[in-house]
Amino acid sequence: MSRARQPSRRTVLAVAVAAAVTGTAAPAAAAGPRPTADTDDPGRTQGRPIDYHAWTTYRDWRCGTAQGTRAVSGRRPGVVIGAPAGRTDYTDPHTGTTATWEYATWTSPVHRLTVPATEVVASWNADTPDGTWLQVELHGTYSDGTETPWYVMGRWAAGDQDIKRTSVDDQTDGKSTIWTDTFAVDDASTGLRLTSYRLRLTLYRRPGTRLTPTVWRLGAMGSDIPDRFTVPASTPGLAQELAVPRYSQEIHKGQYPEYDNGGEAWCSPTSSQMIVEYWGGRLTPEQLSWVDPSYADPQVCHAARFTYDHQYQGCGNWPFNAAYAATFDGLQGVVTRLASLTDLETLIAAGIPAITSQSFRKEELTGAGYGTSGHLMTVIGFTAEGDVIANDPASPNDEAVRRVYKRREWENIWLRTKRYNASGKVVSGTGGVCYLYFPAHPTPHQRKALAAVGVH
Repeated sequence: MSRARQPSRRTVLAVAVAAAVTGTAAPAAAAGPRPTADTDDPGRTQGRPIDYHAWTTYRDWRCGTAQGTRAVSGRRPGVVIGAPAGRTDYTDPHTGTTATWEYATWTSPVHRLTVPATEVVASWNADTPDGTWLQVELHGTYSDGTETPWYVMGRWAAGDQDIKRTSVDDQTDGKSTIWTDTFAVDDASTGLRLTSYRLRLTLYRRPGTRLTPTVWRLGAMGSDIPDRFTVPASTPGLAQELAVPRYSQEIHKGQYPEYDNGGEAWCSPTSSQMIVEYWGGRLTPEQLSWVDPSYADPQVCHAARFTYDHQYQGCGNWPFNAAYAATFDGLQGVVTRLASLTDLETLIAAGIPAITSQSFRKEELTGAGYGTSGHLMTVIGFTAEGDVIANDPASPNDEAVRRVYKRREWENIWLRTKRYNASGKVVSGTGGVCYLYFPAHPTPHQRKALAAVGVH
């Protein structure tokens, strides 16, 4: 979302942070206060408070617990339905339709977090032919030795003809809550953290067919980002710009209002489409045939439709965007956090742009011309002075999308976890969240850069 007048993607989390600061009661989340003092001292150094882990190899898929699934080898190993474990009925909450599905499950080994986490975001890459879909769940262990329930992190299909892809609300155990796509400890000030987790895939298909989803990547990012209104200033280390296509969300204002009221709210899918096409992903005329032919950049409309979360009622579900990118041949996508602009420079140097999430008042980002409670843009490079070159979809037209933002301003609005909104209230920041889309078979340079920022 790209305008301050629109509700924040993390409205509840923002209220939680404000409540934690003022002492009033509210369900705090990962952006809530830590047992230690705020880390606003720019001289204080921190270890990397981020743990991204994924299962991607044939050995990985063989190590999980399978009930009706089997691992497949090859150039891109994955997991598929073998002999279904059973049948179940699913009533789609967004259509009211009940259908019977065959299913099989794969459960990961336990992953012990290198950073006991206050937040976890799962993401996945899969192919779901018509007549198939999948569900991702998370089960974890807290630092006090108790366990979470199995939380649904998403019900997803590449298309929208079988089920309506959806997050699941009202999931909590009194210690943690699922906010759209994010697991969050309710009150981080208690010191409670998630120390380990398992992920469970359930693959569904129409009964009596040989159809199957194929999942190539399943992972999650756990983090414990310290509270901070400011972050230490980084030293510029790269001058380079990537040739990423430019698309404006604003030219789609009013188009297809059934998808989050139209293009003015499409910052996430617009950014996703830019990077998909940077890597060579293209939609066919047949895929775009549903779009009004009078609309420019119909691929942006397509991205909005096929990232739309029918429960959240928006296109900004983080893992749904990463999964959309991975539906293009030869691409994979993850949701993670980065620790610094140096991380971004490392990726840009390897030819990998990033989609970043940030929030700010109008006066906090020179040249933006707007304020926002949550907005995605694409970082494509750095100037010789170290300033950030971004393709900002909140621009009046495609030509105006390329922006240069002051380094110090930009890194602060992206990496902080707390900020003051226009009313002077303390609300949350995103703490370095980003989407990374990259080749299914990266070059050695790309693999090294991804490993440097914790992605494998």
